[in-house]
Amino acid sequence: MVIPLRTIAVCLALLALTSLIFAGSAPSVGSQAPEFTLNSQEGTPVSLKDYRGKWVVLYFYPKDFTSGCTIEAHNFQRDLAQYQQKNVVILGVSVDSADSHKQFCAKEGLNFKLLADTDHKVSSAYDSLTNFGLLKVASRHTFIINPEGKVAKAFTEVNPNQHSAEVLAALADLQK
Repeated sequence: MVIPLRTIAVCLALLALTSLIFAGSAPSVGSQAPEFTLNSQEGTPVSLKDYRGKWVVLYFYPKDFTSGCTIEAHNFQRDLAQYQQKNVVILGVSVDSADSHKQFCAKEGLNFKLLADTDHKVSSAYDSLTNFGLLKVASRHTFIINPEGKVAKAFTEVNPNQHSAEVLAALADLQK
């Protein structure tokens, strides 16, 4: 059976429209950041509320061991001392397992927490989940959360090569 090209185009357009209508929305600047508890690469639970009183850079990334995600993680690691001077904690989130994160941190020399969102709930709560073929992966989004637990800045267009520098610049403005 051959399906006419026009029928396929109409179906794709309806699918795109449906995804826009039913898409979630990321937490807006000034809103309370959605709470969560996820396991880190050490297998220990980490909750957002554990970091009240500190700034948090919560970054979502698609997959351990991929080129863009490795570059982004290396740049956060390279700048970690600058974040610590600003009382900022870096938390990375993907849908990979805690074991995958443990291997990724060991191989790449990462000294900040990577959190395993294997059930996709946190990525969904932050509207940071993408269908990649048959797989669901975290979108490359970042949220700066202030010491009171509110979203201070959101990045939904991220270039992993320069993102850490962008985040540091945003923090400098936010902490004035």
